[in-house]
Amino acid sequence: MRASRALAVAATAGAAIGLCAPLAAANNGPTNVTVSPSRVHQGGQLAVSAMGCGHGGTVTSNAFPKTALTVNSSGHSAATPRIYDHATPGQYNLAVKCSDNSMVVTRTFTVVRGQGSQGGLGGSMAPSSTEMAIGGALVATAAVGGGLFISRRRRLSGGKV
Repeated sequence: MRASRALAVAATAGAAIGLCAPLAAANNGPTNVTVSPSRVHQGGQLAVSAMGCGHGGTVTSNAFPKTALTVNSSGHSAATPRIYDHATPGQYNLAVKCSDNSMVVTRTFTVVRGQGSQGGLGGSMAPSSTEMAIGGALVATAAVGGGLFISRRRRLSGGKV
């Protein structure tokens, strides 16, 4: 009697493990998902990486177009999505999904307002007549002052240069 009970328990345990194994293998989707930087400017790029997507996958968000995960030789998947220029500043979610299963992992990141460069006009405009008059007056004043300085120096040194 005892042997039959032990056999029944062993068979039940084996069946339970046998039935759960395919489910465990099917749910091993993306792991170690990282997003860098966590704060990115409008028009900037994110670096998204994940493990467990041996056949590639996708990264999606409202802040950038759907981007493919590419797999390198070590089995590490990565993508570099570019944030929309017109993305509203704030917090966003991204979703990483492997091609070979249905599990999705989400992470958050923040879009901050982009700041353009302050380049100035760069000489693209000609000077006005007022600016020309002021510049001419400064050059004339410098010429007269320099001439007076040289003539005074000659008088003090006795005409020898």
